[in-house]
Amino acid sequence: MSDEPIRITRGQGGEVDVEGAVDGFAASVLKHAGFDTYPTLRGVWIRLPFDLGRTWENEHATWAAEMLTAARYSVDLDPDLRNSPPPGPAAPSAPLRAKAMTAQPPPPTAPRRSGR
Repeated sequence: MSDEPIRITRGQGGEVDVEGAVDGFAASVLKHAGFDTYPTLRGVWIRLPFDLGRTWENEHATWAAEMLTAARYSVDLDPDLRNSPPPGPAAPSAPLRAKAMTAQPPPPTAPRRSGR
């Protein structure tokens, strides 16, 4: 790994590009996150597909940055690309549990027959 960080930025035209020292493993992580790789005369151009919406782009750029950071890469994610939670009420702190079943009376006891 290089000391140079991997930069995920939104360009002037709205495209999401990756720049920096991207090795084979980092390229496979980016591909898993939805980035496309295109060979050029100067190397490789890595970007997200166009016109899938800012929300989708932000989610995938954030996901890529999280995966690369977990793999111990140095990553600079453009603040414009950070995935923010949707506005609205706060999410519950714990998952909701299903309601307990209602209590039912025990089954009726049938008289026992004597087997003699």
